[in-house]
Amino acid sequence: MSASKVHFILYVQDQARSTVFYSAVLASNPSLNVPGMTEFILTDGCVLGLMPIAGINRLLGDKIKDPSLAGEIPRAEIYLYLPDPIVYIERAKSAGARELSGFEPRSWGDIAGYYADPDGHVLAFARRQ
Repeated sequence: MSASKVHFILYVQDQARSTVFYSAVLASNPSLNVPGMTEFILTDGCVLGLMPIAGINRLLGDKIKDPSLAGEIPRAEIYLYLPDPIVYIERAKSAGARELSGFEPRSWGDIAGYYADPDGHVLAFARRQ
């Protein structure tokens, strides 16, 4: 496989709220922010998208279950390897992220902390031990 670009899209209740949250956490302005989609460039060729639940419901209709029925049940995890995860953890907490598991050594060789965004998506901030 040789995809030239990969988009990971989270379905969110409130696009504006999620845009503010991810702008703060990533210390970055979106590369795209229009009604129905916000995008952040994470790395060359990798983009995080935020799409309102109403938008995906309009797009796919009854072909999928309504994501809003999941409430804050985690439906996705974004695992970010970072040179200084603590900086991102502090920004996430300041932006309202809920701590799920603190920054600590993990059995797979990483040190990682897990937090929930306003929609319950899991964010992991990590580095190798």
